[in-house]
Amino acid sequence: MGNTKKVSDSAGEVLRCVQYGDINMYKSLFGGSLMSWMDELAGVVAIRHAGQQVTTAAVDNLQFKKSIKLGDIILLKARVTYVGTTSIEVRVDVYREDKETGMRYVVNRAYFTEVCVDENGNPIKVPYGLELTNESEKAEWEAALKRKEMRIARRQEGF
Repeated sequence: MGNTKKVSDSAGEVLRCVQYGDINMYKSLFGGSLMSWMDELAGVVAIRHAGQQVTTAAVDNLQFKKSIKLGDIILLKARVTYVGTTSIEVRVDVYREDKETGMRYVVNRAYFTEVCVDENGNPIKVPYGLELTNESEKAEWEAALKRKEMRIARRQEGF
């Protein structure tokens, strides 16, 4: 893959304050809203990396660790962890920020597989590889390969 980009070239983050339109009947954030925000950020990060349109193909390891309440400040952070032939994996972490101390607590994490597509929605080659600059990025790449193998195995088993 001749040309490469660094993880930092496309990483992104979004701050949100949970409002009435975002909550469920228990006054906590509706999971579907959070998933939508995560998916949007993953897509934007993948587009920034590829310079091409993408579509979400899979979501792995979506875990809701803690609830998010009305009025909470949340931070969504995303970065590319793996680049294949037509796909880009993006890790999205969600933090709740304590309003008084500024401390951040992990509340959610997922890995989104985004596929580069042409104007007809057909998969196309990702034009840029990923330059890994530290041990953490290399570990993420290795873990992404395992997630990819698991996705393939699940698909073969009909899941």
